[in-house]
Amino acid sequence: MIELRTPAEIDAMRPAGRFVAETLATLRAETAVGTNLLAIDRRAHELIRKAGAESCYIDYHPSFGASPFGKVICTSVNDAVLHGLPHDYALRDGDLVSLDFAVSIDGWVADSAVSFVVGTPRDEDLRLIETTERALDAAIAAATVGHRIGDISHAVAQVAHGEGYSINTDFGGHGVGRVMHGDPHVPNDGKPNRGYPLRAGLVVALEPWFLATTDELVTDPDGWTLRSADGSRGAHSEHTVAITADGPIVLTDRSFLGVD
Repeated sequence: MIELRTPAEIDAMRPAGRFVAETLATLRAETAVGTNLLAIDRRAHELIRKAGAESCYIDYHPSFGASPFGKVICTSVNDAVLHGLPHDYALRDGDLVSLDFAVSIDGWVADSAVSFVVGTPRDEDLRLIETTERALDAAIAAATVGHRIGDISHAVAQVAHGEGYSINTDFGGHGVGRVMHGDPHVPNDGKPNRGYPLRAGLVVALEPWFLATTDELVTDPDGWTLRSADGSRGAHSEHTVAITADGPIVLTDRSFLGVD
């Protein structure tokens, strides 16, 4: 069921959005060559406890998950792009890292993701990351009253296809509110002027993610981590966005922190 939020409810979602933004900025600043993925999860857990927030991931067990997730953040590295289950791995020079983080504060959820390189970056990785960020900007710009879900999807696809990337539509954006994943599904490819009409009060997580040379995924033995089928690298950018009569509001905006 698609739910629309009142202006007061959107305001009530702002603390969760701000905390998710601040946490991702902190974790990105603290993550470097040698950082262990389990240490990232512990740090995120510490920040959640201090804020009195609730993790959306630790007990999360959808139909596609082998078991409850058990951690509080997704850490996807290199050819892993989504749902990366933190494990005992120390980051190496040049690793491409995607952090995906969602919490609930006072019963309202915010969800966001960021990708970056630790140490010395490869040009092709920076291009991949930058493409997801531009696609996210395009998606947000299309998230206006009078448009449809297909307009958001088409905006994402135009950026990706312009850079030669193919698109997997199995996982994409989604409604956000009292739970992390709700209706509507927002695929990263679609036709303009199609799909659910965007109305004031709709809150969605928009999340372009692309793989360098494929659109096929495989699942790790951990039952969660999704990797490219051909070993190519992936990147993922995501924001929680409220659609209002005055335009989109990015609830997980990190720009006020001096980071993108």
